[in-house]
Amino acid sequence: MFRKLHESGAPALTLTIDGESVRAEAGETVAAVLLRQPKPASRTTPVHESPRAPYCMMGVCFDCLAIVDGVASTQTCLTTVREGMRVERQMGRRSVMP
Repeated sequence: MFRKLHESGAPALTLTIDGESVRAEAGETVAAVLLRQPKPASRTTPVHESPRAPYCMMGVCFDCLAIVDGVASTQTCLTTVREGMRVERQMGRRSVMP
């Protein structure tokens, strides 16, 4: 559904989404990279497990939450990609660690 309109010339880097390597450009947000994937959802809702994808892209709606480098409920629209970053879709309820 989403694609880049042009290449910016920014350095390319690699991050993983659910264990799969994905190419991105320096300066992009994790949400922008997620939207270009075949399955753009970043999470499912806690009660009904409905898929949610980045929506507002400015940190207001919280639909873009995902697990980034082990930190749950990270707002991916406000998180810039880094080389080697690990992103996991946040499915259902967060687990509470003792």
